[in-house]
Amino acid sequence: MIDHAIHSSYREKLVEHLFIGEILKCSWKDGHLSVEVSKPEVDRKGYDLIFERGKVIRHVQLKASRVGARVAQQKVHLALAEKPSGCIIWIEFNEDSMSLGPYRFFGAKAGDPLPDISGFRVAKHVKANSQGIKTERPEIRVVPKGEFELCDSIEALYRKLFSNAGPETPSPA
Repeated sequence: MIDHAIHSSYREKLVEHLFIGEILKCSWKDGHLSVEVSKPEVDRKGYDLIFERGKVIRHVQLKASRVGARVAQQKVHLALAEKPSGCIIWIEFNEDSMSLGPYRFFGAKAGDPLPDISGFRVAKHVKANSQGIKTERPEIRVVPKGEFELCDSIEALYRKLFSNAGPETPSPA
């Protein structure tokens, strides 16, 4: 059995790549092959991926937890709200098979900005400083699980991400 705690960085990349593959598969099944994927070199503005389809550009912060985990919230950078159609996708995964789903979505319809998160609780650092105090992280907010919309399938999440993408032209054969 693989120790997920020891190999968490590997697992994080695996979940990200599997997720991108699932989104691209949805685009393939649509027959349009129109989703473009970009990745920032630095995670400084609160997003991990950029998906573009038609007129929709989604800046996506990915979060992941194993199915059945007791995680009740996620930390989100305020800067994500500055990006067009910013959203958070919380992926649940099976620890043994590494299959993905269900998914949780926090955001607005395609084309609209991230809902205001400034009123959520300010996050604190995990580790205490030299005085034993866990200081606040003023640019990070804690979004409760109840604020996320459940998407039971990748297809449902795909529709939520790109529902306002506009008409597509099928790729040439």
